[in-house]
Amino acid sequence: MERKEFTTVINAPREKVWDILWNDATYREWTAVFTEGSHAITDWQKGSKVLFLDGNNNGMVSQIAENIPNEYMSIKHLGEVKGGVEDTMSQQVKQWAGSTENYTLKVSGEGTELTVDMAIPPEQMDYFTGVFPKALAKVKAIAER
Repeated sequence: MERKEFTTVINAPREKVWDILWNDATYREWTAVFTEGSHAITDWQKGSKVLFLDGNNNGMVSQIAENIPNEYMSIKHLGEVKGGVEDTMSQQVKQWAGSTENYTLKVSGEGTELTVDMAIPPEQMDYFTGVFPKALAKVKAIAER
């Protein structure tokens, strides 16, 4: 797995950007870039389970590794969900289980610098390097409207 970093500067305070990232309605809006119907089932608290799902109950099962409001969220990926069934034990899942996806918000001039760094399996690198900048552009557009 390779770590990749994506960054954007948003003309909005950290608190607003944070809310857009993790509020259910806006989370659904910006993650639709990945797949329509994307949503998360969680309370976003440290140690809590997260189900990242699409409209067909497929996606990922994860855990909130860290949550420092308005500054930092770390998500540890544990497995896949297919048809609503969690898989944390298959060989395919074990190849990348434990990888993290981290969101860091820093004050930047009059706005917020949002950086996402994550471990990406080689076979998904092209997908994520193509779509993640679009997702961050969507977060920026929502925050600046």
